[in-house]
Amino acid sequence: MTVRILRWATGGIAAVSVALLVGGVVLSYVDRHIGPLSRWDFSNVFEEATFIAVPVVGFVLASRRPGNRVGWIFLGAGLVLGLAFFCDRYGRGGLSAASGSLPGARATAWFANSAWTTIPAAGLAFMLLLFPDGRLRSRRWRPAAWFVAAAFTLYAAAEVARACRVWADPFTALSSGWYPGSHTAVLVLVPAALLASAAAVVVRFAGSSGAERLQLKWFVTAAVLVVAAIIPLSLAPQIGLSPAAASTALSILKVVFCLTLVCWYAAIAIAILKYRLYDIDRVISRTLAYAIVTGVLAGVYAGLVLLATQGFGVHTPVAVAAATLAAAALFSPVRRRVQRRVDRRFNRARYDADQTVAAFAARLKDAVDLDTVREDLARVVQAALEPDHVSVWTSRRG
Repeated sequence: MTVRILRWATGGIAAVSVALLVGGVVLSYVDRHIGPLSRWDFSNVFEEATFIAVPVVGFVLASRRPGNRVGWIFLGAGLVLGLAFFCDRYGRGGLSAASGSLPGARATAWFANSAWTTIPAAGLAFMLLLFPDGRLRSRRWRPAAWFVAAAFTLYAAAEVARACRVWADPFTALSSGWYPGSHTAVLVLVPAALLASAAAVVVRFAGSSGAERLQLKWFVTAAVLVVAAIIPLSLAPQIGLSPAAASTALSILKVVFCLTLVCWYAAIAIAILKYRLYDIDRVISRTLAYAIVTGVLAGVYAGLVLLATQGFGVHTPVAVAAATLAAAALFSPVRRRVQRRVDRRFNRARYDADQTVAAFAARLKDAVDLDTVREDLARVVQAALEPDHVSVWTSRRG
């Protein structure tokens, strides 16, 4: 009975969160011609749609691992995120001159300004402290947890004070970035709290082994992808592209960043649910290999296009088509070579297993003695798969 009530509760919270997020997306579309919402494009819709992954992951983790606090953190953050997002969109539309003031628009705008980043950021900090088992690593980390709680309490107070100050004009005045005297919580304490939480992950990883190490590998690998996506997104406005090219580049980079966030959420779920943990080495090697291949082929493509257009003065689509065909022709051989080198470095167990199996296949061609083949097969299986016990049954006919 308790389990059923728990599932109904988690499902209800997740459903309300998703409904609020979907409602916010709908309001964004309805008010797309009003003020700040006029820049409604695919990347914005995609970014808003990825918010749904937070309550969904929270529901999966909280319903299947109710004793793990990480799932409840996701569930709570998803609910606050959905409510703040809906209030933000409702407030923007309700306070616009085009639609006239709607009931409660200023109050919803105040709540959105107060809670939009505070609760999700606090959830992130505590998730880092508690991942992957939902508990602190030891009692020594309790001061760090109290420090994180104090920092985000001051952050919440600063956000409430700022929202109160800009009550009359909540969205225009908010862009000034004003903070009250407790702005130290934002400028110093919050980054320090996030660093302390990230240090907890580093310490866990350094002292981990077995399944916990694999869980942290999933987490860290996906987090590295998120950081790798943030860097070009933050540097793109500084490049100095034309407005049209800058808008297109930012839209693409925003979509890529949102995809990496979804991958991170999925990696957290996989790690906590312990679903196919041992595939992480293969994921790392494939990710690195395809990233390297993409970079190499992009460089080849750009070099060929520049050579044709700048060196030989060919400005027809033929140059672009030829560069595309050359990059496509190089994909398979480059991928094989890069994958082999990456596996040798980052997926050594699989590489050694493949080498062992290949050597056994070569010896098997010339083998004639059944007992020798059986013993060789047992050694190969032991070396490649490392099972606890190996048995080979053979039968002789005639």
